[in-house]
Amino acid sequence: MSSIRVIAGRFGGRLLDAPRDNNTRTKPMGERIRNAMFNSIGNEINGAQVLDAFAGTGAVGLEALSRGAARVTFIERDKIAQKILSNNVSSLGVQNEAEIISAPVNSWIESGGAGKYDIIFADPPYKNPQFSTVSKLFGLLKPGGLMVLSHPGRGEEPNLGNEIVVVDNRSYGNAYLTSFRREL
Repeated sequence: MSSIRVIAGRFGGRLLDAPRDNNTRTKPMGERIRNAMFNSIGNEINGAQVLDAFAGTGAVGLEALSRGAARVTFIERDKIAQKILSNNVSSLGVQNEAEIISAPVNSWIESGGAGKYDIIFADPPYKNPQFSTVSKLFGLLKPGGLMVLSHPGRGEEPNLGNEIVVVDNRSYGNAYLTSFRREL
């Protein structure tokens, strides 16, 4: 096991478990990109209902809780990542503010168990960005809600539909963060 750091907020500086293998699906988003993402969101995170889709180790959702989100739902299908995520939630003592769903994101959406969220973070595996599933996540945004997608570059993008607009697109080396907002 290796570790990554919570950047800011009530758990700022605390370490989270992360896999040592850089080739695994559970490799967390880098600290520089996470910090830039949360800085761009600003105070929108305060009191927000958050979905961390393709959660991996939970680094993004736990950063959201640290910075003031009210509750985070984590969706992760990989058993190794689920164990690491569960340990990270326990080590921070946020079991009452977190829900871990053990399922593929698409299956969870299609099961009808999904609610509505103020903010959705989607960080699908770069080798399989699953844009058709990501497009379905837009339907889970509350009016005025924000979704931030981490993806491998320009080119193919999820289908936006009529009420979703791109509000920001930034590159960080080979990683891109695109922010979408559901219009009111």
